[in-house]
Amino acid sequence: MIDTMNAAAAQALGDHARRQITDQILPFWLPHSIDRTHGGFLFCRDEDGTVIDTDKPVWIHGRFVWLLSVLYCEMQQNPQWLEAARQGLDFLNTFGVDRRDGNREGRFFFRLDQRGRGLIKRKRYLFSECFAVAANAAFSRASGEERYLAEALRCLATIERYRTTPGLLEPKVDPQVRPVKGLALPMIMVWVLQELRLADPRNAPDYTRRIDREIDEIQGFLSFEHCAVLEILGAKGEILDHFEGRTLNPGHALEAAWFILREASLTAPGPRRDALIRQGLTMAEWMWQRGWDDEYGGFFYFRDLFGRSATEYWHDMKFWWPQNEAALAALYAWKLSGEPRWYERFARVLSWQEEHFIDPLHGEWYGYLHRDGSISSRIKGNMFKGPFHIPRMYHAIATVTGDHLREPG
Repeated sequence: MIDTMNAAAAQALGDHARRQITDQILPFWLPHSIDRTHGGFLFCRDEDGTVIDTDKPVWIHGRFVWLLSVLYCEMQQNPQWLEAARQGLDFLNTFGVDRRDGNREGRFFFRLDQRGRGLIKRKRYLFSECFAVAANAAFSRASGEERYLAEALRCLATIERYRTTPGLLEPKVDPQVRPVKGLALPMIMVWVLQELRLADPRNAPDYTRRIDREIDEIQGFLSFEHCAVLEILGAKGEILDHFEGRTLNPGHALEAAWFILREASLTAPGPRRDALIRQGLTMAEWMWQRGWDDEYGGFFYFRDLFGRSATEYWHDMKFWWPQNEAALAALYAWKLSGEPRWYERFARVLSWQEEHFIDPLHGEWYGYLHRDGSISSRIKGNMFKGPFHIPRMYHAIATVTGDHLREPG
């Protein structure tokens, strides 16, 4: 197992990552997923690409537009990618927002029918809004059109209004009985603000300050007593000894870890960078130990803080995205620490997921495996899985290897 990255290895790994995007992932989705009749994309696809549901997940529209825009900016200025992103974003901005009652709310739907009519709005979550910010920001960078940045900032204002106005965002549990807070939103906001900073460099210092506030909030989810990153805490930061409070989500925690390490990689040497590296490495180490399956390989979906029986029936399954996030956490941990064990871990989890998830016949990846790595479902796209985590992983790998090749010495 390679534990260091010389120039030849970095070049080979970067080339491999780019080929996976251009040859394995994108051809499954483009141009076939573009809805030429109603706009947007048809993401719900079976193993061979057959459309099996025409409803449209809003947040995956945001994710795919973000991906295509970033690939256009940073990998290849392919006009087909930009045009696909444009039509997807125009569909998202036109139909994704709930415009009933004069659009006073500004919230996005979670799921639309094929024509763009709202079906489901998840009132407890802001993830459709978060990915709308990222999509508009990235497309403004790719296209040079300021109106999309303005839309990103409008969406960001909606998110902040719902986060900071008591009672506006519907809670999962009664806050009068058990007030709680979650890791997911500050985690994704770090990434969203990083993407906005790229699109709006004039206001970079403000975005950096906001990123620091989100990272400070994430710090509160670290339990040094139990060496774990919690998913849900009591409002005062206490551990809740209930199913939800004990449930660990290694994929989410590792995703947060690499966002923080990415921020460190973009930061000049000094106390801020050092603190970010410490926090990111701590989170990555703890949750690698908690999440990796020593018997079969791959990362579990859920673990219990105290080692008790997990309550969710899919707790021991191997979903695609935690493996992607684990690979990036390990790669950034290696980049920032230089420790060979992190590169070994990266190579191990990348090899495991490529061996088990890739479909060499039809392209793309399967998404859902049993614990032993056997396929549970052959579906390639649904309301939760689409072209995002996998190509984002490969693009980040290509970026890190490119940075490595440009480093002196």
